[in-house]
Amino acid sequence: MRTAKITRKTAETDIAVEVNLDGTGVYDMATGVGFFDHMLDQLARHSLIDMTIRCTGDTHIDDHHSVEDTGIALGQALTQALGDKRGIRRYGSCLLPMDDALVRAALDLSGRPYLIWNVDFPTQKIGRFDTELVREFFQALSTHGGITLHVDALHGLNSHHIAEAAFKSVARALREAVETDPRKADAIPSTKGAL
Repeated sequence: MRTAKITRKTAETDIAVEVNLDGTGVYDMATGVGFFDHMLDQLARHSLIDMTIRCTGDTHIDDHHSVEDTGIALGQALTQALGDKRGIRRYGSCLLPMDDALVRAALDLSGRPYLIWNVDFPTQKIGRFDTELVREFFQALSTHGGITLHVDALHGLNSHHIAEAAFKSVARALREAVETDPRKADAIPSTKGAL
């Protein structure tokens, strides 16, 4: 089973993450940050990765630590669940429209974290949520998941749509990348023999 459980406790957050890469996109999120939970729901649903995430954080200060640390823990869980990455497709991409927004995501489960982020939001807030935290989440996910990740917003007028399209496009790319390749189910997808 390609599953993982990660717990992470600091002076700022207490987080538990469970993932099943071979799930159906079942999700149960409770981070204390409503809009972020909605985005994580999209990530699980469209990646078909079952996810349960619990976070208690210092949201009386702001949402930064909860969002970033959730990205860290989720990245660690994905790394653990992927193991040696034998049999995976490794690469994934998606061009995702959502009303006025069009976001492209491409990723490589390379073990070499790198984030290219070309996403601008027309507002600083979505409700009470700071839009800059979307990038912080994906930076943490990329770094701790060992993911080369490129996200580009090609169009967008509404910050909510842009953020949601970003999460959904990354989810669809992740779904493709973690899937087992039936033509090479016993091989590590690299000429190096390791990822």
